Amino acid sequence: MNAPTTPSTPSAPRERTPEAGQAPADGERAGRGRFLRWDTAVGALLAAVLLAGWGTTEGFAETQNLSAALNDVAEIALIALPMTLLVVAGQVDLSVASMLGLSSALAGALWDAGWAFEMIVPLCLLVGVLGGLLNGWLVTRVGLPSLAVTIGTLTLFRGLASVVLGNKAVAGFPDSYAQWAGYTETVPGTFVPYPVALFAVLAVFAAVVLHCTVFGRSLFAVGAQEDAAWFAGIRVKRVKLVLFVVTGFMASFAGIVYTLRYGSARADNGLGLELVVIASVLLGGIDFNGGKGTLGGAVAGVLLIGVLNNLLTLNDVSNEIQVIVTGVLLIASVLTPRVIAVVTERRHRRAAATPRQSPQPSV
Repeated sequence: MNAPTTPSTPSAPRERTPEAGQAPADGERAGRGRFLRWDTAVGALLAAVLLAGWGTTEGFAETQNLSAALNDVAEIALIALPMTLLVVAGQVDLSVASMLGLSSALAGALWDAGWAFEMIVPLCLLVGVLGGLLNGWLVTRVGLPSLAVTIGTLTLFRGLASVVLGNKAVAGFPDSYAQWAGYTETVPGTFVPYPVALFAVLAVFAAVVLHCTVFGRSLFAVGAQEDAAWFAGIRVKRVKLVLFVVTGFMASFAGIVYTLRYGSARADNGLGLELVVIASVLLGGIDFNGGKGTLGGAVAGVLLIGVLNNLLTLNDVSNEIQVIVTGVLLIASVLTPRVIAVVTERRHRRAAATPRQSPQPSV
């Protein structure tokens, strides 16, 4: 196939050359744009909430409370990392909380049957990989939309969890593992629990992958325009399959952390957690349609929801109200960028339609 020739006439110039006297204004707009990015706004909001909690709520700034607040979002944060990559690629996995529950139920059933915990962990992780493979196969090979597929596997995995463990709860897990997952044991010299420290390391790794590697650029390309990415030589199906497998793996690992942290394996563990994960990712500025977003924004979204829930709990706000707050944040995270985009586009159209007058030469 011959390489396409470059057209001689510039039908779509990459950038408009500013007229004389416009450079300062354009530079000023570029500077403002850098500080008005959605993920930057979420980070600023997180800082404001932290300051408000420190100034208005007794005990909020104590290290024990901050450690508990971080640990309360450990599972959400761990799942949010691969979910961010998945949404950037234009996909979604709503079965993550059910996979968490299935992993927890399987761990409980095997522990109750006398298995060593060192054998239970890899088996649970393998189940997560297989669940991710199922989702990825249905999306990439059968051609079904990820939203429909993962709604189905959400029900499937939760049903399997009920079959594996039934209605009983299993406790008595090894203290060494339980202490690692609980906020009583933290990284020496800090108030950071071990699961959150692991999340921080994985977040740095995920940020490098997403923003500094060819694979990360391929995710943005697939999310922005899948057909164009395929024509550019990106193996779209393989990229999607890898993302679903990693997401299933992390969801099953989060199930182990959840089980150890609460000291109880149940089939309904993590029920509804997928909505909090999605809310965190979208709140961080990840476009649900794919192709846009930053890993740092997703991390800020996770921390913001965790801090808000902790602050509401300290002020004796009920769980029902906290769920409502999460729902409002989810709607706002989807609606606000759309409104901003529409308003910005209208302003640009008005500016383009307004005739510019050339400066009159002074006599």
